[in-house]
Amino acid sequence: MNLHLPDLSAYRSSFLQKGVIYPLPTVATKKDGLLKILPSAPPDKTGWPWTEESSPIIYNPNITWPRLTIITPSFNQDKFLEQTIRSVLLQNYPNLEYVVIDGGSTDGSKKIIEKYAPWISYWQSEKDNGQSHAINLGFSLASGSYMAWINSDDYYLKDVFYMVISHFLSAKVDFVYGQAYNLHVKTARFELLKVHPLLDYFIRIPTLAQPSCFWSNKIHQPIWEDLHCSLDYELWLRLVKGNSRRLINRPLSVANVHENAKTSSPKMDAARERDHQLICSKNAHGPVYDWHKRIFFHRIYNRIYNLLYKVSLK
Repeated sequence: MNLHLPDLSAYRSSFLQKGVIYPLPTVATKKDGLLKILPSAPPDKTGWPWTEESSPIIYNPNITWPRLTIITPSFNQDKFLEQTIRSVLLQNYPNLEYVVIDGGSTDGSKKIIEKYAPWISYWQSEKDNGQSHAINLGFSLASGSYMAWINSDDYYLKDVFYMVISHFLSAKVDFVYGQAYNLHVKTARFELLKVHPLLDYFIRIPTLAQPSCFWSNKIHQPIWEDLHCSLDYELWLRLVKGNSRRLINRPLSVANVHENAKTSSPKMDAARERDHQLICSKNAHGPVYDWHKRIFFHRIYNRIYNLLYKVSLK
């Protein structure tokens, strides 16, 4: 492969020149949780992550919980951003580094970020070169042993950080992933995205739910900034293949499906096709000549797994 990937150390140097202190401070936590001291939820919002929080007592104080870095890239998503931020902070994870990189939003996003700034390790709101660039900027400041990103129109479910890090500590793997929900905003309908244990042979078939993926800093690589829609899929091709991984067989996140979402908007069809061509180019991952064969075996694999899973529940 001959991908033009950015040098994250160069990005970090530019932050240091601006006076950013590295490593960043972790999120200030409280023994009884952050819910009482965070800004109050809007009056029409209840439940997770508005009026509920993960209980801090789930984190055994006798365990040294490794640092977890979460990045949120954002641009003009004030309708969802507060939910995203609260779903990160109200995990009450005891060693959290949280970075928000906003691309100079012109809606109410900056005000929301400023409201939560005391509990954010670092944030900025200025023009960048798009989502891929914003994520790389955030990861250039990461000092966590484990990392992930959550887009500003998605959110984590309750107790997810506890489950994920517990799996990393017990299974000693490089990559942890789980199920997810799509929430169709117009109809308020939740759709479960089933994810099965991923085999290397099926890795070119998009199956992973991006906001439900976490990985070790030992295998981290930069996002390919030429991509605009399939940046997560391409990253998994480099991060997952050949590395140890563990599936958490339950939903970890929710993706809001709305008219401006990249994954569902018809406006992004051309960008998605362009990404596909780049990924399948000879300088990248190359074409897949046996698509029909892989998809056929993937369907059989899914059916066998579903059958065995149902049997295991009896």
